[in-house]
Amino acid sequence: MPSLVTPALPAGTLAALTQPTLTDGGALRLRPWRAADAPAVQAAYADPDIQRWHCRAMNAAEARDWIARWPARWQAETGAGWAATLDDQVVGQISLRHIDLFEALAEISYWVLPHARGNRVAGRALAAVTGWAFGELGLHRVEVCHSTANLASCRVAQRGGYRLEGTKRGEARHTDGWHDMHLHARVA
Repeated sequence: MPSLVTPALPAGTLAALTQPTLTDGGALRLRPWRAADAPAVQAAYADPDIQRWHCRAMNAAEARDWIARWPARWQAETGAGWAATLDDQVVGQISLRHIDLFEALAEISYWVLPHARGNRVAGRALAAVTGWAFGELGLHRVEVCHSTANLASCRVAQRGGYRLEGTKRGEARHTDGWHDMHLHARVA
């Protein structure tokens, strides 16, 4: 059955681009993942706070596979992930974890390694990716969805101009059970 609307962004919009390195105007750089980053990814998913909110752990092989999948997700136009770095050392990650070009919509996620917390790494990364997503990619809407118990993520989203739109009750299963999820969003 034919759609009565055309895609907001045509297929091929993301795949035609080379994944950029982004900055916050300062020392924070967001660059495509490298195979050599696997130990940092493995360490991140061994951190109890990251495990709590992202609900996964990774061994070395899984961390390498996780990194290796990002270029394919870019080409398939389903996701885009960056290593957040300071002095070329991985301190976190930010990704457009779900991209829908038809609707010009993406969901963003982020985490920061314990030693880099408190330096607004997530907020600075969020600002850089948001600017690129609206300005270069041409998205219409970007969302942040997090557990209502994750107060740090809520602060990052709000400081980044992502308005709280509501609570999705019992929407995500974590290791300790079902969590209500806050939905924040920005519109171009």
